[in-house]
Amino acid sequence: MTTQAGTRERDAGYQEMLRTLSEGSVHVHFDPYEDIAWDSPELAIDPADPRWVLSPTHDPLGATAWYQGLPQERQVEIGTARMMNAMKVGAAFESMLIRGLMQYVVALPNGSPEFRYCLHEMTEECNHIQMFQELVNRVGADVPGMRRRLRLASPFIGGVLAALPVALMVSILAGEEPIDHYQKSLLREGGDVPPAVLRTMEIHIAEEARHISFAHEFVKLHVPRLGRANRFALSLYFPLAMRIACEEIMTPPGSLAKRLEIPRDVFEQAFWRSPVSRRIMASYFGDMRALAEEVGLINRASRRLWQRLGIDGERSRYRGEPDRRAELLA
Repeated sequence: MTTQAGTRERDAGYQEMLRTLSEGSVHVHFDPYEDIAWDSPELAIDPADPRWVLSPTHDPLGATAWYQGLPQERQVEIGTARMMNAMKVGAAFESMLIRGLMQYVVALPNGSPEFRYCLHEMTEECNHIQMFQELVNRVGADVPGMRRRLRLASPFIGGVLAALPVALMVSILAGEEPIDHYQKSLLREGGDVPPAVLRTMEIHIAEEARHISFAHEFVKLHVPRLGRANRFALSLYFPLAMRIACEEIMTPPGSLAKRLEIPRDVFEQAFWRSPVSRRIMASYFGDMRALAEEVGLINRASRRLWQRLGIDGERSRYRGEPDRRAELLA
């Protein structure tokens, strides 16, 4: 049974964590225009740069034999569009996060420890949206970004989730983890992407580390305080949110696939029917599986759902642990 002393100790540790994250946002932050030398020769955009070619290890489309057999010019064309569409979708998810967090914080009582940090986080997310869109504009990629159905629903999703703070934080993690894991994997591979893309990734990863830490700790603090029915509902929502967000962020819209002349069977295998692509997708969520296990959200029903959605697997031993099994299977 949880003791009052134990609860107070956890609350004090949580508030100290929020103060630390807030101070980090004050002293270590990035501006999309001051901290990226967009007009420097080093960051010049070269549409023929071979570094636009997709990774055969970490990108599900780049891992297909069809893509690998294309002339480099076509690989570059498709890689550019895929990377920039993911950036544009990422910006759209950041805007959904901001809507949800803003409605959450304005309803908080005075003195709430979350208020200050959430405002810092939203400021950083606004900068990320500017940064991603500036990159898309400079590359000149005419990509659609988020699928139409989610774009229409997005203004309402944040409002609904703001009334369910733990589900909101799970949704934030669902929106941040796939692209964060993908970008970290590319950097671990050597960061062989165009310099402007590399710089935006470095900034995004650095600041998302704080955002992910906050959402992790919020979930760990609040899930044990939920009633049994709410915990069970959250245990099912957790993997659903992860799978849906991954689908929206990492899968290009059909209109873009058609324009790029990606064969239907190749597209379906890459997103997410082949064993390699499913292993890549599951690798995005090692940290999330560990978190769900830690807070008691893995039960018989939820475990089956993780498996059925294709995102089950080993739990990370520590935050950010690379999943080398995906690399071995690629």
